[in-house]
Amino acid sequence: QVHLVESGGGSVQADDSLRLSCTASGEAYDLYALGWFRQAPGREREFVAAIYWSRSGTFYADSVKGRFTIAKDETKNVVYLEMNNLEPADTAVYYCAGHAGGFYYYSASQTYNYWGQGTQVTVST
Repeated sequence: QVHLVESGGGSVQADDSLRLSCTASGEAYDLYALGWFRQAPGREREFVAAIYWSRSGTFYADSVKGRFTIAKDETKNVVYLEMNNLEPADTAVYYCAGHAGGFYYYSASQTYNYWGQGTQVTVST
């Protein structure tokens, strides 16, 4: 089992920055990849970014490419999501997700095995 905990959410103004963290505990050595998803009120959960855990490789949604950066610190079992030039459309609950087995496709939420509880990000004009 892998336990994921997000932190770093908050309320900011448009064009501000935030950094989210996702800390993995438990059997984190089983992780193959970690991703960030978000869900705004009344909308479906959507892919934001993903990163391989033990090799190089990152993926981004078109809506955040160039503004968000996903990075990892394997020594601390932490994945970060650096969010710059935030827009009101980025307002959502952000979830960290981990894949540790089975079929995997980075943007498919159903292929992730573990989920955090989410952290709220609110961007106002």
